[in-house]
Amino acid sequence: MTQDHTTGPDAAPETPAPWRPSRTVAVILAGGTGTRLGLGIPKQLLKIAGKPIIEHTLAVFESAPEIDEIIVLMATGHVGEVQQIVDKAGFRKVSKVIEGGETRNETTRVALDAVGDEDCNILFHDAVRPLVSHRIVRECVNALWTYSAVDVAIPSADTIIKVDGEDCITDIPVRSSLRRGQTPQAFRSGTIREAYRLAEGDPNFAATDDCGVVLRYLPGTPIKVIDGSDENIKVTHPVDVHLADKLFQLAAARVPRLVDHRSYREELTGRTMVVFGGSYGIGHDLAELARRHGAQVFAFSRSSTGTHVERPEDVEAALTTAFEATGRIDHVVVTAGVLEKGNLAEMDEETMDRVLQVNFVGPVTVARLALPYLEQTKGQLLLYTSSSYTRGRARYALYSATKAALVNLTQALADEWADVGVRVNCVNPERTATPMRTRAFGEEPEHTLLSAEAVAQASLDVLISELTGQVIDVRRPQGEPPQAVPTQAATSDGTAAATPATAG
Repeated sequence: MTQDHTTGPDAAPETPAPWRPSRTVAVILAGGTGTRLGLGIPKQLLKIAGKPIIEHTLAVFESAPEIDEIIVLMATGHVGEVQQIVDKAGFRKVSKVIEGGETRNETTRVALDAVGDEDCNILFHDAVRPLVSHRIVRECVNALWTYSAVDVAIPSADTIIKVDGEDCITDIPVRSSLRRGQTPQAFRSGTIREAYRLAEGDPNFAATDDCGVVLRYLPGTPIKVIDGSDENIKVTHPVDVHLADKLFQLAAARVPRLVDHRSYREELTGRTMVVFGGSYGIGHDLAELARRHGAQVFAFSRSSTGTHVERPEDVEAALTTAFEATGRIDHVVVTAGVLEKGNLAEMDEETMDRVLQVNFVGPVTVARLALPYLEQTKGQLLLYTSSSYTRGRARYALYSATKAALVNLTQALADEWADVGVRVNCVNPERTATPMRTRAFGEEPEHTLLSAEAVAQASLDVLISELTGQVIDVRRPQGEPPQAVPTQAATSDGTAAATPATAG
């Protein structure tokens, strides 16, 4: 007997078929021209923290496990530049870099054509939001299992007012119900295609975001809002460039540490590190820490080896020694420095020359001579600044000035050397207990100072990271002591593994 599936007017609707997307595609919208920034290039090509903004953005989606494919919609005339960035960075998920439309609406239509007709998840994201987090991407994709449209937003910290044509207030909406929209915006492909199909019949259609299209033309479709983040800013105005750069710096300060000694050993075994200024303080502690984790470390200084960083012949001899012993140089670190206090007008020529030579000419000299070695290994140069770089301090003006110069040098070299794969970073520790500081300021309460060991650990984490062009702040832990990484790893029989002998 055949079962009757006919339903009456009061029957419950059938459960919709479960969503089964073929893949998840991230569409990176990069059609801006940088007009408001006053640039001659699209703003997404502007470099922040050592890389073009769009490269930072693409890296997030490339490394997100939820994303299967990336399509870039680029401003007219600049597709080739983005393709070069993609090729050089090795972004495997980027399937297309194509020109977008003249408007946001046209660009979305181009993107939908590029995605194809299969059912899939689509995330639209502004290329100039490089600080989007993996958490946001993950929550957007997860929400599409339940909803067919998803937006990202944060609460408004400001009161929003509505004005008329004369700039007079006509309404003040309740702030608790207001949100500031961000991207990505995520959709089931059928939903966003249908919204745009309906919009094509509206002669007054114009939209600045895709959720607005769904809201207007598919009013019965719920649009889920997930929490964005304050860091997920859009680089639009000149001040945004500085804010984004600082946010990258703050993010870099939280470089994740590896879990244990074995993880560090896997990263550092077979690598060669050269430390200029390695006889005491931060340089000494970094050298010892790297040795314990398996690196071949060569430490040079005025006091221990007679090496003056401002003398090219001394620097070249040091680099040659390390290279001839191991056949490679992966990391070059410059902690050498002098701090002379006194009013500039009262400082003698010899003292001024020593401060400038050691603190600035020295790092410049090391950088120039180390580049050929680091280029071979795609290695990293690590410099050190001081908290005084942001604001000069009385009675050590030259020291502050040279430390500010090192920050500029770091950012410039990261840009210059990006094409050859050499990274450059700068560590900015707060007041640290070192012999140099003690000589300049005398004994200070221990609890007010950062330990040289803590700075050494942070420095090592930076050296094994992929960061470049960063100024990494290192601060005393708040409320808990710094974590320690074991200096020995247990072998399979439970005994401690021996630390290998290293040259230095």
